Amino acid sequence: MSSLVGRNLLAGPEPDVAANAGHADPPPRMGFFTDTSVCIGCKACEVACKEWNGVPEDGLDFTGMSYDNTQGLGADTWRHVAFIEQDKPIGNAESGIDHAGAPGNGATDMRWLMASDVCKHCTHAACLDVCPTGSLFRTEFGTVVVQEDICNGCGYCIPACPYGVIDQRKGDGRAWKCTLCYDRIGAGREPACAKACPTDSIQYGPLDELRERAALRVEQLHDLGVEDARLYGHDPNDGVGGDGAFFLLLDEPEVYGLPPDPVVTTRDLPSIWKHTGLAAAVLLGGITAAFAAHGRSGGRR
Repeated sequence: MSSLVGRNLLAGPEPDVAANAGHADPPPRMGFFTDTSVCIGCKACEVACKEWNGVPEDGLDFTGMSYDNTQGLGADTWRHVAFIEQDKPIGNAESGIDHAGAPGNGATDMRWLMASDVCKHCTHAACLDVCPTGSLFRTEFGTVVVQEDICNGCGYCIPACPYGVIDQRKGDGRAWKCTLCYDRIGAGREPACAKACPTDSIQYGPLDELRERAALRVEQLHDLGVEDARLYGHDPNDGVGGDGAFFLLLDEPEVYGLPPDPVVTTRDLPSIWKHTGLAAAVLLGGITAAFAAHGRSGGRR
């Protein structure tokens, strides 16, 4: 198991994840804020991600899921744009504000929810805990990256992820996911998906600044009558310690295929190991006592 387990799980609600991972004097933690209220479903982020990272093509089959041809995140889909059709009025019919906070007729009975999903780069990342080779590591920017040349294809990280993000590539066996364009941000550039987004739905920057910006955006939407606007993954006190990639949603998380209360799946490992160690010690003591007793009785014979 990774040597980062104790530090990853026990560092507190809002740890300096890069420093805890061993990076000396790290830069500010970087991340994504995805404002789904201005997503237009153009899929520029999906294309840019694939082109820059050399991700194989997928989504070429008809799925019957509206325009959602990739269906979800996976080894060959590191950015996934969801298209959700709802029989629900857009925004506030009386205010005439649509779901994006822009003037509209507000009277339609159908709306589209579009959202670009990605790896959450969790504060308490279970995938780091279970990786036996160190293929998964925490970067100096606080993001979580897979080194495919070290991955042995064990697959432990796949069930460990509370969001179902990581996947093994068919015919390859290794684990793949978003790297938050580690090579680009290391050179002072923004990730390819954020660079390509024409509406600034995907915003990249220091996580603290993004959280402030997101809170202001929610207030703006509420003032415009969009009461369903809420943030997801921004809270450092949630079950994963907050996400490095968080979202502004216009409905419940389940509508977008997101778990309502994600929890780090390895949270009980320290207590499990403690109890396992105590049980092993008791067992060893019992075996030692049995051998000692056998030796004494053998000497009397």
